[in-house]
Amino acid sequence: MSRILILYYSRNGSTAALARQVCRGVERVPGAVAVLRTVPSVSPDNVASEPEFPEQGPPYVTIQDLSGADGLLLGSPTRFGNMAAPMKHFLDSTGDVWLSGALAGKPAGVFTSTGTAHGGQESTLLSMMLPLLHHGMLLVGLPYTEAALTDTRSGGTPYGASHLAGQPPSPTLSDHERSLAQALGERVARIASTLAPVDTR
Repeated sequence: MSRILILYYSRNGSTAALARQVCRGVERVPGAVAVLRTVPSVSPDNVASEPEFPEQGPPYVTIQDLSGADGLLLGSPTRFGNMAAPMKHFLDSTGDVWLSGALAGKPAGVFTSTGTAHGGQESTLLSMMLPLLHHGMLLVGLPYTEAALTDTRSGGTPYGASHLAGQPPSPTLSDHERSLAQALGERVARIASTLAPVDTR
């Protein structure tokens, strides 16, 4: 069994909508389990500013969730072409996981949402890849064999799944955005299953 962690931060529901579609893709793979988690918001002085447990939605992620994952899908809305502060805040706390090498050699993918067509989707996806590279993870993108990647007029990039939320932001995904988010989840889960060590007991 492969445990695939889908970890996201969402302010208006768009990145959360992508995360749910990513989970569907993971669950297409026999033996893969999607573990959905989020991160709390942070205050201006960079401390977690929400209750210990969320009132609704998935639980907050723990370091154990991260280190025990066989694959990772990371999602964040765009903030000036970069990941949102709450996601960066969590990633900055993963030094012990990095030191242990717990994520090295495991597959990872990224996804994002923006309010405008040129709002920095690709730079945000790339920014989320950097700490994953430092963790030694194997980055998984979306190939152009996915027809939706060529046909989309909204979100979707070879760097990862994305959503064009518009103004005011809408969490309603297009058919292409749903398809690509599911494809990304399925690709990471399939690679994780392939890489999983064989139990010889």
